[in-house]
Amino acid sequence: MAGVRRAAPVALTRPPGIVIRGRRGCRGGAGRGLLLVATALILPAAAACAQEPSRAGNPPAAQADTARIEADLGRIRTATQAFRSVDAATAAGYAAVTGCIDNGPEGAMGYHHQNEALLDDRIEVERPEMLVFERLPDGAYRLNGVEYIVPFSAHPMDREPPTVMGQALKRAPSLGIWYRHVWVWLENPSGLFADWHPGVSCADDGSGGGGG
Repeated sequence: MAGVRRAAPVALTRPPGIVIRGRRGCRGGAGRGLLLVATALILPAAAACAQEPSRAGNPPAAQADTARIEADLGRIRTATQAFRSVDAATAAGYAAVTGCIDNGPEGAMGYHHQNEALLDDRIEVERPEMLVFERLPDGAYRLNGVEYIVPFSAHPMDREPPTVMGQALKRAPSLGIWYRHVWVWLENPSGLFADWHPGVSCADDGSGGGGG
């Protein structure tokens, strides 16, 4: 599409302390080497996490921001409702690109499914580049959130960060991307835009344990 900068391939490395379990992804498809993956996740969990704002006691401007975020959450849920089935997500172009990613006491992210066709210099609330799933004890997969990604090849890291829902995307220099998580389908006590969810686990990833 004219005017849209496409992403160049990005080689990823896994920083120490991050465990990626079950490399074959949600439906056994080879993880395609951790593409650009949402794994910006693979950043130090020490990054500050924006908390979902509360209406109580907030001034009018803050309430307006909260209203806009709630409206955007509604748009994301409507746009991704059909992808709550991992098979439907895969059929729509969201391919499994990681095993289950966890970070010990900080919690986990889960499995990431990425739509390469959306990797460009634009952020569209209703078209997230990544879907984040969790494998449940019964073997089913649940859609917990989305992740927005812009490659440095499309928007260089020395520029002002892209934004989504009023939040600046974070830099992940080792991955060559900007990223931001949104836990739209599963409330996160660490914050709506946090990297890790303390209630998500890789214990049921089916890999038999052990990262690498």
